[in-house]
Amino acid sequence: MQIRSERQLNEVADEVSAITAVVRPILIGILYSLKGDVVAEAGGRTGVKLKMLPRLRRPGDGDTGICFEYAVHDAIRRNNPHVVERAYDALAQCKVKGESVASILFGAEKAGSQQLIDTAGEVLTDQSVLLSGSRGRPVKLKKALASASAAFRKRGAGSELPQSISGLWRADLFLGRIDSDSWVATTVKINPSALKGYPGLRVGIVPASHGGSDKIYKDDKRNLIVCPMPYDGSFVETFFKAWEVVVSFLTADAQIPKEAALPRPASRTVARYLADRREFPVLDVVEALLPLSQPELLQTRTSEADLVRAGGSSAAVETTSVVAPVPTLW
Repeated sequence: MQIRSERQLNEVADEVSAITAVVRPILIGILYSLKGDVVAEAGGRTGVKLKMLPRLRRPGDGDTGICFEYAVHDAIRRNNPHVVERAYDALAQCKVKGESVASILFGAEKAGSQQLIDTAGEVLTDQSVLLSGSRGRPVKLKKALASASAAFRKRGAGSELPQSISGLWRADLFLGRIDSDSWVATTVKINPSALKGYPGLRVGIVPASHGGSDKIYKDDKRNLIVCPMPYDGSFVETFFKAWEVVVSFLTADAQIPKEAALPRPASRTVARYLADRREFPVLDVVEALLPLSQPELLQTRTSEADLVRAGGSSAAVETTSVVAPVPTLW
């Protein structure tokens, strides 16, 4: 198995690169939120062309939240310093030992979730433990993941999950440290007021408010370590700019929107990237946009290893991930 180590060289240098980087997981989030039977009629997820997204998608209140989950996960995998540093500090408050930071996208509420769950199973080892914050011996995450998936399908009814982690099926991500192989269940909400605590969940990720504090804190009522993602001039602001580009592009039937819809030059440049590729499958477009997401951001090295793992380093810069065909964002 080849393992790829990536060292961050620079901060994201320009607005176009930053928006392009976040557009990629947003497109993946929209693609995987489509209903399975609808996608099957369009040739399957690998065959859905970008121009078909506005015709297959039914906008809903949960779209932004799903895409925010994908964007947070992808930012950790790409070692975005603003996001990784926050995840690192949140794990420290959960008393998770180690130096690295990693993310697994659970994705149980999305269509096509089985593929995501299977991928998470490949990332974990048999020794991976889930730290629930309760007394007692930690459970093995790989086994708990299958039970959590079954519990989701039953909406928690008749769950085989232990009481201490009975809310695990509500997780969106699993944050952890590769060197200690320890993980915590994480809920991600685009609307901070929708954040809720359930047994087994340890971290809650939300956007910081515009102009407000992004301090990580313990919410005793929800029993969560709340981790606001930085807003002003940082990750959350870029996410909303990228979301604006994608929604405006889809509303314009996968064409360049009118200038009134996207008045910022950087946003229009990214919309043009998409319009130029409207005839290609979404997954191919996501792959094609990778070099435009500031390719000089990371320095890559490869080496041989025996275990299948994925993750990133602390705000300190280094991330390790399995070499896999792009665009595997999870």
